[in-house]
Amino acid sequence: MIRLLPLLFALLLAACQGPPAAVGLPPPPPAAPAPVILISVDGLRADYLHRGLTPTITALAARGVTTAAMRPSFPSLTFPNHYTLVTGLRPDRHGIVNNNMDDPDLGRFALSRREAVEDARWWNDAEPIWVTAQAAGLPTATMFWPGSEAAVRGVRPSKWLPFDGQMPNTTRVAQLLAWLDANPRPRFLTLYFDTVDHDGHEFGPDSPEVNRAIAEVDARIADLLAGLAARGIDANIILVADHGMAGVSDDRRVFLNALIDPAALKLVAGGAVAAINPLPGQDAAVRAALLRPHPHMACHDKADLPPALHYGRHRRVPAIICVAQSGWMIWAAPPPADRPAARLGGMHGYDPAHPDMAASFVAAGPAFRAGLVLPAFDNVHVHPLLLRLLGLPAMATDGDAAVLAPALR
Repeated sequence: MIRLLPLLFALLLAACQGPPAAVGLPPPPPAAPAPVILISVDGLRADYLHRGLTPTITALAARGVTTAAMRPSFPSLTFPNHYTLVTGLRPDRHGIVNNNMDDPDLGRFALSRREAVEDARWWNDAEPIWVTAQAAGLPTATMFWPGSEAAVRGVRPSKWLPFDGQMPNTTRVAQLLAWLDANPRPRFLTLYFDTVDHDGHEFGPDSPEVNRAIAEVDARIADLLAGLAARGIDANIILVADHGMAGVSDDRRVFLNALIDPAALKLVAGGAVAAINPLPGQDAAVRAALLRPHPHMACHDKADLPPALHYGRHRRVPAIICVAQSGWMIWAAPPPADRPAARLGGMHGYDPAHPDMAASFVAAGPAFRAGLVLPAFDNVHVHPLLLRLLGLPAMATDGDAAVLAPALR
């Protein structure tokens, strides 16, 4: 018995100490944040998604969020609205007030003037989302988004390319996927398709050409989703359009030379919206001719535009703005008989409230609810949504984060 005491004591001591401590394993690394991909299908009118041509985008909407209409900002043109989407400011505040502009210090801006498009001074009135993200240490990559070719406020995206309208849509998607393979992976990316808008202008919104362009872009979205799935990337995707499209024809045109001597004014921009500056000494004559009722267009002093347009305060807005009735266009004079105008079947730029200007919006990904259809909203509210998805602080803009908050899980 005495000999057993040491053994019993050892067993009792072991029982009191309990089982040996388990060897600790390091915690798993945190999951990488979901990239945010903002896709623009230029000119993708909201009702185009109901033509039965977009199975990929329709499926994306079914597992995410959509709306019957996203209203563009005035004027419903490409550059102004692309910059609104990424700044949360209306054109009258961010300074890209038209696709064609004059500035007393900078000269002339037009889509085709590369030296102007790449000059940050045109864009510096606002801070686009990629500048905000870069300042917060989040890498970004932009595929042809208006404004991303300039070092806005001294900052460029981590990855970007100068616009090349000849680059096939397949190559654009492949480049974005290649950027996602980089280290560090971009947290915010943009992708831009212009073929639907191009064919809408040339052939009109109800043309077979537009339908083919819609179907082709839908196929490219399918390529993107397949590429993301192959990489195991569950991205938050927001697909938008900048505006819709209205059908136009040669017999629905307003010519200013029938109202006033063209030598009395400068037509800064024409089309759905005419931006006009009287020449020196001609102010009274131009105003008398234009600031009165007209069939198929309404002209206003920049200070007296309808409040719903939120337009007329910026220094680049010309003195007189004429807004055409949807489907009509405003030009200085008919084209010369020996130089007929290029074929034109569609136009945008009209009052954003017109159904033909309604833009598409679809959002899906881990941050979004499924199967939700939102009421119509203004496109200024997309920017606060982007900030929230990227974990960036709220900014004072024209957008309201509460508008699209119901879209989030």
